[in-house]
Amino acid sequence: MLRPRLTPPRDIFPVDPWGVGAARFDRDLLQAYTGQAETMFALSNGYLGIRGTMDEGQPVEEPGTYLNGFYETRPITYGESAYGFPDTGQSMLVCPDGTPIRLTVDDEIFNLATAEVLEFSRRLDLAKGVLTRNTTWRTQRGRRLTLKTTRLVSLDMKHVAAIHWELVPEDDVDLVISSEIVERAPLPLEDFDPRLAETPEGSILCTTGGSVDGLRAVLGFVTCRSRLALGCAMDHVLETSSPCETVAERKETGAAVTMRIAERAGVPIRLTKFMAYHYGLEDGDDMVAAARASLDKAVARGFPALLARQEENVAQFWAGADVEVEGDPAIQQVIRWNLFQLMQASFRVHGHGIGARGLTGRSYEGHYFWDTEIYVLPFLNYTAPDTARAVLKFRYDMLPQARARARELGHRGATFPWRTINGNEASAYYAAGTAQYHINADIAYALNRYVEVSGDDEFLARYGAEILVETARFWLDLGFFSARREGRFCINAVTGPDEYNAVVDNNYFTNLMAQENLRLAAKAVLTLDKDARAALVERTGLAPEEPAAWSEAADRMYLPYDERLGVHPQDDSFLDKEVWDFENTPEENYPLLLNYHPLNLYRSQVIKQADTLLAMFLMNGHFADAEKKRDFDYYDPITTHDSSLSVCIQSIIASEIGYSRKAFDYFNFAASMDLSDVGGNVKHGAHVASIGGTWMALAYGFAGLRDGSGETRFRPRLPAEWTRLQIPLTIRGRRIRVSIDHEETVYRLEAGDALEIIHEDETVQLTPAVPEARRPTTKMAPDRKAGSGAVDPAEPDDST
Repeated sequence: MLRPRLTPPRDIFPVDPWGVGAARFDRDLLQAYTGQAETMFALSNGYLGIRGTMDEGQPVEEPGTYLNGFYETRPITYGESAYGFPDTGQSMLVCPDGTPIRLTVDDEIFNLATAEVLEFSRRLDLAKGVLTRNTTWRTQRGRRLTLKTTRLVSLDMKHVAAIHWELVPEDDVDLVISSEIVERAPLPLEDFDPRLAETPEGSILCTTGGSVDGLRAVLGFVTCRSRLALGCAMDHVLETSSPCETVAERKETGAAVTMRIAERAGVPIRLTKFMAYHYGLEDGDDMVAAARASLDKAVARGFPALLARQEENVAQFWAGADVEVEGDPAIQQVIRWNLFQLMQASFRVHGHGIGARGLTGRSYEGHYFWDTEIYVLPFLNYTAPDTARAVLKFRYDMLPQARARARELGHRGATFPWRTINGNEASAYYAAGTAQYHINADIAYALNRYVEVSGDDEFLARYGAEILVETARFWLDLGFFSARREGRFCINAVTGPDEYNAVVDNNYFTNLMAQENLRLAAKAVLTLDKDARAALVERTGLAPEEPAAWSEAADRMYLPYDERLGVHPQDDSFLDKEVWDFENTPEENYPLLLNYHPLNLYRSQVIKQADTLLAMFLMNGHFADAEKKRDFDYYDPITTHDSSLSVCIQSIIASEIGYSRKAFDYFNFAASMDLSDVGGNVKHGAHVASIGGTWMALAYGFAGLRDGSGETRFRPRLPAEWTRLQIPLTIRGRRIRVSIDHEETVYRLEAGDALEIIHEDETVQLTPAVPEARRPTTKMAPDRKAGSGAVDPAEPDDST
């Protein structure tokens, strides 16, 4: 069940293997897709993010400069509250915007919305990590000018962004250039949509000082409630042979540096604008001084050096992460844009989390969810393990708040927040927030996968085991051994990934993931060396009998199976509900959450996103292919994919069970989620977790990667529409490249010691002496017919 996708007009948005952009000017598209372009052209390094607004600051829909973890708090107001409901929300703030460089030519303000544009191109350069724009226009007086700009958010200096601006007039002109840093009030987001950001009321940033001098402006602020200090600054290097009058002034909403120049025809003016942003605790270091110091370093380096380091960092990223597809240039472009977003969201993320929209928009208020661990960490595990470790360490640092939240809810151990910035729960709707306890198991699962893929046993001993202990304690306390279920361990009143079926008993995904969490905790305690175990006991007060209790709960976990239908029920009541009337649901009523009361959804067989099927992917070794097929046939037709996190998982399972057409269609839909604006909401930011899911569909779907229990397996299944797929992976310090065509799959060891992998069921050794192995690629069989949801009773499956 897939929503319509927009197909960009290729005469305007050409297929480009290493870029995304507009090749010519179209005023109607400029006005209609301003918000989408601001997301598509956004730049970020994981700490600092700037939306892809026009250099002149107009036209604009939702401008934004964001710092990861820079937020304001607000009271959460309930019509009727209850014990344990969070009372304080957190919202990522819009920082003062340093991008505008406004231009006036002979008293005429240059604005693309009204200018007579003669030539135009705008391109996000995926190979260099910069946004460029070339514009030639004619003024009302007939003056012709060409403006070229290059913008970057530095991957090397995480606090710094820069714009290089070059103007060449073809006639003598009088110019006024106003470079600004503007404190923008957050724009209220239209319509009812719980996915969008709340706008804090009242004053948000309180001015604490600053200065303007020459071509430089430095500003200081503090948030009014969270008491975070912010320092932001701009400086300029101007190159012109003409006389220039400059004025720097502090304004109520920021600061501006104005340059007045009488320029001669054909003589270029070059302006480089440097910006710096720092934040920290109000009573900590001086953020204004820190911003000033970063600005000094950036100006001293100069734009050419910043640009060179940007290209080096991006090239290094692509060397270990580029996925190449032959046979479909358009999808190659989309894949690279997706991977570029993952780099931007994570490159300098150390000490922070990765928000649902990265730093490309305010949707979901900049909160961190389970998305990171389940959908983004797999990519980082195999391409940037140091970053994966940092993200998990950030979760570890939340343990004090998670322990406090568990106590507040009446449980032992730790309860990680469903959505947060500062570690405290910020979800106001408990049914689709607090009740999603599976986030505990998601984090445990992710840290185990990281340790297995990276070989970082030190992380497990120093940090990971403590998370496992506290989350295992939580599950043992949350669940119970049910006499009515023959002593099975049951977990009631939870919500799984599917938020259209909330507060249910024995959600299959939750129970299966909790079982894994309990087993991982027991195993970790037993395998730690003596010193590490002693340190763990000291930190957690671990009792000798606890691991055995966790193992017993895991072994007796209730994981139901419906013999008549041959499927795993999503929860205790799901199969007893009436199937949603899809036939009479208008297309405009999707997503359902915006058009139906939650109770209408909760009492029906209708699924927002992959739930049981996600469990089958994550815990792949627990299920035979026949089981996966029956569950897919039942659940796929009643899944709306109203969440962007769904179709990538459906693609992986479809590929595994031989539904090649569905696998390919679902993959294309997932990969195009943002560039084709599938959900109509990309203007609010990129769907970072869905983007991670696109990589998962390539690696786990078409390359057939399976990891776990210390093994790395491949069952490649190349789509008929492609001629080759190539993907690099870093596994326990070794880098390999997997190249798949329709005849053979080539595994090549590019760096590191010998590595053992499994192709289909054959063990393959890659060594420095013999670094390459070639094996036949299994042809994708003609697409099996997918089921309709009406599943016949299953024959017993001996493999289960």
